[in-house]
Amino acid sequence: MAVASLALAGCGGGESPDGDTETPVPSADATIPEDLCDAASPTGDAIESVEVTGEFGESAEATFDAPLEIEDFERSVVVEGEGDEIEAGAYVRYAATIYDAESGEELGSEGYGDEQTVPINVETNNAFGAAFGCATPGTRVVFAFPGQQGQDGTAVPSQLLVLDLIDTVPMAASGEPRDAPAGFPEVDVAEDGTPSVTVPDGLEAPDETEVATLIEGDGTTVEEDDIVVVQYQGVRASDGTEFDSSWTRGAPMQPTQLSGLVTGFQKALVGQSVGSQVIAVIPPEEGYGASEGHELQDETLIFVVDILSATHPTGE
Repeated sequence: MAVASLALAGCGGGESPDGDTETPVPSADATIPEDLCDAASPTGDAIESVEVTGEFGESAEATFDAPLEIEDFERSVVVEGEGDEIEAGAYVRYAATIYDAESGEELGSEGYGDEQTVPINVETNNAFGAAFGCATPGTRVVFAFPGQQGQDGTAVPSQLLVLDLIDTVPMAASGEPRDAPAGFPEVDVAEDGTPSVTVPDGLEAPDETEVATLIEGDGTTVEEDDIVVVQYQGVRASDGTEFDSSWTRGAPMQPTQLSGLVTGFQKALVGQSVGSQVIAVIPPEEGYGASEGHELQDETLIFVVDILSATHPTGE
């Protein structure tokens, strides 16, 4: 996990209904705002005493007298960006420099230059919303939170972060349309990007996963160990009914290591370009065939996948 994600995820919070750990709200008794602009933490004496130097998108240096006395979440805008404000639910790319506010020690940095970070989700009820609010790409903020107990029970010292909002991740594929080979299911796409699949009569399960590109993006090439963010719809080939869909849930799949997904899904994405939309017909052997008792164990699966982001794991 990214350095900044580790720092912010240590600030309390809870679990989402599906068991995923959410990033924290600014304080336990805080009222969750409806608008992302209102989610931004206020400034304060501690954060106003910090001097930040360095250009946006380049390594930042924060100067302050340690220990920095932080009583609540505080935030200050160092550089104003431009363009469209981000909205709640957006995934953004960022760069960060993190400090221990008690000792003044720099704990780490990431995302500057050619290095890419795994996109983060910005919500009204998490720390990224408190840090960025509804900022625009090109914004640099300095953000601080007080020491507290982490989710695993360990003490988390107060920290200070310099965060650059690099850009936003598109919520749907974009690129050159391509025709699928004859015999593939038909895909129609609504204005908001939501796909619908029509299964042709007599579709038979292939011996191995078959993949076709419907929209060809021009981003980086997906590799087998990448961490990906995708939108997807999954339907049963037997009757065309949907069994899972990020579109139905209203948000892309959270950043996920591709190698941890079913074999057919991996085959659908590896070698494709970010920005692409692909369709995959996956036989049970490369889907859930080995999962005894799974409701999809004997099903041939059809996935339509929009590839929004792919990040190589840190250290590779």
